[in-house]
Amino acid sequence: MSVSNFLFKSLTALALVVSVNAMADDMSLSSLDPKEPCPRPDYPRASLANEEQGATTISLLVGVDGKVTDSRIDKSSGFKNLDKATLKLAQCKFKPVLKDGKPDPTWISLEYDWKLD
Repeated sequence: MSVSNFLFKSLTALALVVSVNAMADDMSLSSLDPKEPCPRPDYPRASLANEEQGATTISLLVGVDGKVTDSRIDKSSGFKNLDKATLKLAQCKFKPVLKDGKPDPTWISLEYDWKLD
C-alpha cells in the first residue's frame, strides 16, 4: 500500500453511533461532552494493510464525573486490532446520566463502524 493511499484511508470518516442503554425511564441519556475533545481512534496500520472493516460495539461505564471507569467489548468487528482501537473511546468524557436529578454511574453502549472508502 502506498503512503498516499495509507494516508487517504486513515483520514476517511468513521461513523460513531451512540446508543444509550438506559436502565430506567427517568434517566436522561448520556452523551459526549461537547466541551471536551474526543479523539477519534486511529485506523490500525495492520488493519489498513489487510483492508479490515467492521463494526465494534463496546460498553463504557460512565461515572458521576463523566469519565469512563470501565469498558468492555460487547460485539467484535471480527478483527482484534479494530476492537482494541475502539476501546480508545474510553478516553472520551461524557455527560453523566441523571437519575432522580443526580449523576448516576451508568453503562452506555457505543458502536464504532470501521470503513475504508
